[in-house]
Amino acid sequence: QVQLVESGGGLVQAGGSLRLTCAATGRTLSTYAMGWFRQAPGKEREFVSAISRSGGTTRYADSVKGRFSISRDNDKNTVTLQMNSLKPEDTAVYYCAARQRYDELVVTTQAGYRNWGQGTQVTVSS
Repeated sequence: QVQLVESGGGLVQAGGSLRLTCAATGRTLSTYAMGWFRQAPGKEREFVSAISRSGGTTRYADSVKGRFSISRDNDKNTVTLQMNSLKPEDTAVYYCAARQRYDELVVTTQAGYRNWGQGTQVTVSS
């Protein structure tokens, strides 16, 4: 079973940047498709971004396309979400998720993931 720990959240002004990292222990991430989701207060958890096992395929929610970038380092067992041009509506708890796969497909639905981190708070002030 893979364990996931997110870090890098915090308070930032609108227009600023943050870099979230998801570190995995217990298993190598090279056989896992990875994703980032977020949940704002009073709202349901939503998809943000996903990346395939090798990193060759990525997906983004329309709301973050062009501002966020997902990447992974399988040697370091980490997945990173670089968030630029942050907006107040990006405020949420951000979760990392993992799903073991034997192909290069990305997973964009919550139901597609089996392993979740505890989340890291991102707050963007206006």
